[in-house]
Amino acid sequence: MSTTGNAATAVDAPPPPSDTHRARLPSWVTGVLTGSRGPALGLIGMCVVFFIATPYFLTQSNLLNIVDQTAVLGLLALGMTAVIVMGGIDLSVGAVLALATMVVGWLSHDQGWPLWLSAVAAIGVAGVCGLANGLGITYTRLPPFIATLAMMSIARGLANVITDGQQIVGFPDWFDNLSTTRYLGIFTACTAVLAALYVAGWAYMRYRSGGRALYAIGGSAEVARLAGIAVKKRTVLVYTVTGLLAGLAGVFLTMRLDSSQPSAGTGYELDTIAAVVIGGASLSGGVGSVTGTLFGVLIIGVLRNGLNLLGVSPFIQQIVIGLVIALAVMLDVLRRREAR
Repeated sequence: MSTTGNAATAVDAPPPPSDTHRARLPSWVTGVLTGSRGPALGLIGMCVVFFIATPYFLTQSNLLNIVDQTAVLGLLALGMTAVIVMGGIDLSVGAVLALATMVVGWLSHDQGWPLWLSAVAAIGVAGVCGLANGLGITYTRLPPFIATLAMMSIARGLANVITDGQQIVGFPDWFDNLSTTRYLGIFTACTAVLAALYVAGWAYMRYRSGGRALYAIGGSAEVARLAGIAVKKRTVLVYTVTGLLAGLAGVFLTMRLDSSQPSAGTGYELDTIAAVVIGGASLSGGVGSVTGTLFGVLIIGVLRNGLNLLGVSPFIQQIVIGLVIALAVMLDVLRRREAR
């Protein structure tokens, strides 16, 4: 009797749920979530909304202004793309940017160096900060979060120590003009350099073995090592290049502001990570693209610009950008679930 009852229970019980019976997203939705299509569509939709909401948005001067305003964030996000694809994180880019701006001003104003040489030295100092991040992560085995958090504190402290927290103002006109004078009515020198770097970064990540190695490291560093990829060397190189780009961003910001400020770049590390994640990169590593990051940078730039045109409070803007980040991460989770 007992055996029969157990058998009947086993027959009557519904089968356990399996992956084949789990509700899945429609194929067209997963197609949108793949690659940079989602960020591109999001950017187009946002532009349509702001075009309807304000007549000042879709004008040539405003669109060019958006590009100019996102140049600094774009440089930081380009380096951060490689870091996140590799499975790392860099919280120090904003502070390294501030250190670079102060080095430019201090060397040119207080030490009498030529301005161009001061800018090169500032980029070099930022590269050393990135190198220290890479060495700390690979050879002392510090987690990327801790290593770059420490560098964030060190670089921000050095930026204040150089001039005892005082800003430096007044640079030659030719230096400021690099960020304001438009060639062909479109590009400034800064945005032209940014465009060239994005093309180079896209080609490297897509077609070069070194770029493809970053995806392998992000997927599994141990498997990549066993496959013959120099994981430590690649890691140090990526963090060093990210530091160099942060230094160049600091020089660009000095041009735009016509001053060096130790508080510059505060919060930029969060905006940078947000731009890369919004662009489709996964914080788990192994997923991301330069094209997607470009769309992510433009989304943040368009969002801030449009909300400013509408007179929205900066505090409300922070809330909106936070919601956009949360949505981007949620889409990343859905994308990875569907991939499995």
